[in-house]
Amino acid sequence: MSDLVTGDAVVLGLRPARVPSRALAFALDLFVYLTGYLLISVGLLVATASLDEAAAAAVTVASFVLVLVGVPIAVETLSHGKSLGKLACGLRVVREDGGPIRFRHALVRGAMGVVELLATFGSVACIASLVSERGRRLGDVFAGTLVIRERVPGARVMPVPAPPPWLAGRFAGLDLSAVPDGLWLAVRQYLTRMNQLDPAIGAAMAAKLADELVLRTGAPPPAGVPAAGYLMAVVHERQSRDAARAFGRPQWQQQEHQQGVAAPLPHPVPYPAQAQAPVPYTAPVEAAAPVAPSPEAAPVRPAGGNGFAPPS
Repeated sequence: MSDLVTGDAVVLGLRPARVPSRALAFALDLFVYLTGYLLISVGLLVATASLDEAAAAAVTVASFVLVLVGVPIAVETLSHGKSLGKLACGLRVVREDGGPIRFRHALVRGAMGVVELLATFGSVACIASLVSERGRRLGDVFAGTLVIRERVPGARVMPVPAPPPWLAGRFAGLDLSAVPDGLWLAVRQYLTRMNQLDPAIGAAMAAKLADELVLRTGAPPPAGVPAAGYLMAVVHERQSRDAARAFGRPQWQQQEHQQGVAAPLPHPVPYPAQAQAPVPYTAPVEAAAPVAPSPEAAPVRPAGGNGFAPPS
């Protein structure tokens, strides 16, 4: 069992896919792609009957590369890691941190698949998957991906707590490009289990993870924000950016864009300009409770007019 985190910041108890299920999924995909390739080849053979031998060979090679290499890359990119065979076997390709894959991941997997799967009839991929602890082939290693099993009975879903409402949109201008996937995984796993930890240990872990995020983002820590709240807000910001890249802008923004009205965007709270280097994250100090004034020191209003003098 391996704890993985999806791009929606959810920890899932899923098992990495092994050789039998991956081989079955690849066989289904290969059957579909070869069937399509044969149909296209027959059509091209009829269409290129008047061409010379060199031109016909070029068209054949181009159709082979397009159908058996280009189409799988496009399918994995558009479906976020689910081909027809993987969908039938309950598998999915994800990043190492559990997030959805992009075009560059599918491109590396497809390019390496030509050597691992097609040229060597899958022998190299089988050996690499058997040796790997998580069943990864060479394409997964170079692309930084992992094939997981989505349909696991009794899988427990633990969502990440939502950040406080007053932190919404506060980190919209934060640069998250330098944050590695391993740190995201550690932050998300901490947030899903922080209620199960000892308060002192949990606070220390939150401060340490917040220090790592501050160091990677290059921005000073916000004043008055607890470490756990800071982690929640940053993870929520990354979720929003992933959702915007995957599904585009929300519908209400599309309507305003069609009407020619600029959609308002949340304004990030600027960090102090004088801070040149990241400052270690420190928990905010609670303000001391106000001291009630002594009854003896209370002022006594004079009698007369609208004032009231209590009897001595």
